Amino acid sequence: MITLLDYGAGNVRSVRNAIAKLGHEVRDVAGPEDILQAEKLIFPGVGRFGSVMERLQRDGLIEPLIQRIRSDKPFLGICVALQVLFEGSEESPGVAGLSIFPGQVKRFAPGLLSVPQIGWNGIHIQADSPLFDGYQEEKLYFVHSYRVSCENVPDEWLLTTTDYGEHYVSGVARGHVAALQFHPEKSGAAGLRILENFLNLGQGRVSEVLPRPAAGQPPTKMAKRVIACLDVRSNDRGDLVVTKGDQYDVRQEGEVRNLGKPVELARRYYEEGADEITFLNITGFRDFPMQDQPMIEVLRKTSEEVFVPLTIGGGIREFTDSEGRSYTALDVASEYFRSGADKISIGSDAVYAVEELIRNQGRTSGRSSIEQISRTYGAQAVVISVDPRRVYVKSPEDTFHQTIRTGQVGPGGEHYCWYQCTVKGGREGRDLDAVQLVQGCEQLGAGEILLNCIDRDGTNSGFDLELINLVRGAVSIPVIASSGAGSAVHFVEVFQKTPAEAALAAGIFHRREVPISAVKEALREVDIEVR
Repeated sequence: MITLLDYGAGNVRSVRNAIAKLGHEVRDVAGPEDILQAEKLIFPGVGRFGSVMERLQRDGLIEPLIQRIRSDKPFLGICVALQVLFEGSEESPGVAGLSIFPGQVKRFAPGLLSVPQIGWNGIHIQADSPLFDGYQEEKLYFVHSYRVSCENVPDEWLLTTTDYGEHYVSGVARGHVAALQFHPEKSGAAGLRILENFLNLGQGRVSEVLPRPAAGQPPTKMAKRVIACLDVRSNDRGDLVVTKGDQYDVRQEGEVRNLGKPVELARRYYEEGADEITFLNITGFRDFPMQDQPMIEVLRKTSEEVFVPLTIGGGIREFTDSEGRSYTALDVASEYFRSGADKISIGSDAVYAVEELIRNQGRTSGRSSIEQISRTYGAQAVVISVDPRRVYVKSPEDTFHQTIRTGQVGPGGEHYCWYQCTVKGGREGRDLDAVQLVQGCEQLGAGEILLNCIDRDGTNSGFDLELINLVRGAVSIPVIASSGAGSAVHFVEVFQKTPAEAALAAGIFHRREVPISAVKEALREVDIEVR
């Protein structure tokens, strides 16, 4: 029997599903006494440092947790559950952690690398541990903006380290207690193997000997992510289907294109090696009561079989359902997280939020969906889906928007263009350019950009490299390139010619025109790091 500390925040369902998948029963912590009595306790820390500690304090769990860890009872912490072992964090100044270790958890230093770190990185194992029996130096999934410095961890506790602009602690362990910065439940087969090793330890210790020296170990490397995207909507008979459009038109001969069922396709992509799965709900659905939202069931079923990160977009904003009950964007996002999502994607609502930010001369209100969700779950949980189209101009002086000199000449012979943001699935243009949008969203607390391009959507002509370079150069958060992929070569181009951290495709994967394995093989052939 495995006891899970589910304190009601973030995606804990994936850990629960992973434990069940590995053949173990799960019970939840119902009160402080369960912390001390559990045979094995797993603490999946999800969200901001301050939010986690606030919930632990509210439920009276802080002292039992400290007692359990100091008593050396079997314990596995994940992600923020490693960070709360320290005295505090720059993420939540003034909030005390569990103080098992001295020192503060600090934000990654600004530099050439994007923050948050989102994606697949390696680890250096610094101590012999049965947790890594069968581990073959595979990549594991990280998503965080704050890290633990090596000098804050005693030698006898150091389990693993990782590199991301600097050398930091990605795992601690001693006796029967361990905590990992990466997410084993989101790290595919490699992560499940590590989790299974903990579940099957019996009375064994997770770390037996003093650390091995790290001297001479090459730095770990982040992998470029290949993401499968599923546009999901109801067809004319009310069934949920995966579809794909040309410049956002999903109908063919009057019917919605049906390329498969969402859960089945997601499972297929996981098995084929996709690094993430993104669901974009392109039907409103906002008249349904919250518990009946169709994508909630899709997420729940997918998270039972798919153990890589899941992103959900569409309809994440305030709404009133058919029963007259009102929900905030945070309510909607929270339900998606509890159903198995790791990140949520905001589209039109982000445009409106930045327009308001500009009207307020850069003063934030704290009320936008981006701010609400980021404040509770952390920036890494908020993705902004940007839907721009090119507007050609003869000269930069013809507009106040940021232009580029483009190699693709406009219909009137123009050599310049700016990228107009759109809302409502590309149907309505706004007086806002892509740079204004992404910079405003980063200020509001977003952690990642999903950069589409209406002009390239469904064309199979390749990613808009000019747009990607423009946007990636304007923000310090990761960018996912989207729209236009038609071959494996296009993935090579986007990673060789832009600093994008990830690239996404839909139709070519759905129709089996380009397998995910072929994309990864093409990237390996030119020495681009992949999982």
